[in-house]
Amino acid sequence: MGLSVLNCTVIVHLLETYYLSPAYGMESCIGFPGNLLAVLGYIFCLREWQSCNIYLFNLAVSNFIFICTLPRFSFLYAKEQSETQPFACVFNRYVLHVNLYSSILFMVWVSMDRFLLVKYPSRNHYLLRVRTALILTGLSWIAVNAEIAPMVVLMVQDLQSRNWSLCKDFASLTGDINLLGYSLGLTLTGYIVPLLALCGFSCQIAHLLQNQEKALQRRTSSYKRPLRVVAATTAMFLILYTPYHVLRNIRIAFRQPWAAGMELCTKTYLESLYILSRPLAFLHSAINPVFYFFMGDRFRELLITKLKKIVRQIG
Repeated sequence: MGLSVLNCTVIVHLLETYYLSPAYGMESCIGFPGNLLAVLGYIFCLREWQSCNIYLFNLAVSNFIFICTLPRFSFLYAKEQSETQPFACVFNRYVLHVNLYSSILFMVWVSMDRFLLVKYPSRNHYLLRVRTALILTGLSWIAVNAEIAPMVVLMVQDLQSRNWSLCKDFASLTGDINLLGYSLGLTLTGYIVPLLALCGFSCQIAHLLQNQEKALQRRTSSYKRPLRVVAATTAMFLILYTPYHVLRNIRIAFRQPWAAGMELCTKTYLESLYILSRPLAFLHSAINPVFYFFMGDRFRELLITKLKKIVRQIG
């Protein structure tokens, strides 16, 4: 029995060293050039910005900042060390969760934009205006930071209780705020509601295209791309985010006093599944550059033209 318990407790340590470290390192290597190229492309290639470009640029910036924190996580897990600098502990996890929830929120606005563009090709709807996009972007950053603020408080309280020497992940925090209630609320407002909005826009675009096909008596294949991209976005967040949020809440629930009698190995296996889900959830930051090139109006063409010009100048 003692040997069994010893073996199961080693799983977490092995996953952190040999799974989290290479996974974060791989995501950093894949996501860094793609997001950097997107950010620079929006800054130097786009002369006329439209609403969709504003949402995607903010998404690219958020992803790029987060990707820059991953090498630190990878290094610490590889060295089997905990973050020793309190500011770095709070800042890195703040950036991580802000990116987590701003990404899906900005994709909601992009999906809304694609739906309105199919419905109003002349861009005469006020939600397609640049000024409206800037307002929605500002409100989105405020909303996400408001959602994450209690987590920052919890991280500071947890660090204080540990003499500022041990940095814990979100599901392991302790403080004055009810962690399970907060995590469930964050899951609802930060993930489930935006996911339902993505599903809603996918259905609306599909319905609109069906009506257009019936009215025009021909297949509107040129308008099918927004539907495919929005549907792919919804599927991506559903696949990547769901395991993380489900397992995070289960992990926190089983740390409650009523679960004190649960076997140690059972808790360890649940924590191991939660660890497996974390890089999967953050993989969206490495995948998102694909959407920049297919969603932005003429962005791909402008970027390719710019790159060819640079190559010719160098050659």
